[in-house]
Amino acid sequence: MLAIIGGSGLTQLSNLDVSHREVARTPYGRPSGALTFGRLGKRKAVFLARHGHNHDIPPHRVNYRANLWALKEAGASAIVSVASVGAIPAHLNPGDIVIPHQILDYTWGRPSTYFDGDDTPVVHVDFTEPYDATLRVDLIRAAAAANISLQDGGVYAATQGPRLETAAEIDRYARDGATVVGMTGMPEAVLARELKLPYAAINLVANHAAGRGASRNGIHFERLEEVLQEAMGRVRALLNQL
Repeated sequence: MLAIIGGSGLTQLSNLDVSHREVARTPYGRPSGALTFGRLGKRKAVFLARHGHNHDIPPHRVNYRANLWALKEAGASAIVSVASVGAIPAHLNPGDIVIPHQILDYTWGRPSTYFDGDDTPVVHVDFTEPYDATLRVDLIRAAAAANISLQDGGVYAATQGPRLETAAEIDRYARDGATVVGMTGMPEAVLARELKLPYAAINLVANHAAGRGASRNGIHFERLEEVLQEAMGRVRALLNQL
């Protein structure tokens, strides 16, 4: 069963044929909201709104461990994360879709592993390739079948939030090799790896990053909702094809 985690702009999956909802309990507390089960296309799926159904959980306070644990316990066999991002290079624009292949983690203070109890052995997971290669290819092929254009590959810079970045920070991330910037990609990806859940991401460009393009002198929030509403239709079509 495919699990979909929705971020800003995707607090509900309107094309999910809902069968029921469940409130989950985990050893790590409560997840962001109820798990919504149903069918997407011809297959079973489960949806979880990362920031809550009312979008009231900021990125640094999301209970990532509870979210991933609940999806695993519910029977998820793979996870697709949907997240809005800021674009760093000039060739990316609001509304573009990126399927990232690498991560830079600038977050701090977030519980980021299941292996941290007093009686838990030290466990190191390989994170050379943070996104599942097969699931990434499936997403790219689904996009082609649905005639949806996207960028294959990109480096996701995960920042702490909830504030947006300074122009100087974006310059730094660019020097580090980042393509897009967001606030929720970590520790979500590594927790999925610890649970042995294939994980890939759909990054939807909501705006140019600070100091770049139309955001050279500041982020124009009034444009974000319009961009997300249009582009999330393509994201839903991509998920349906997947």
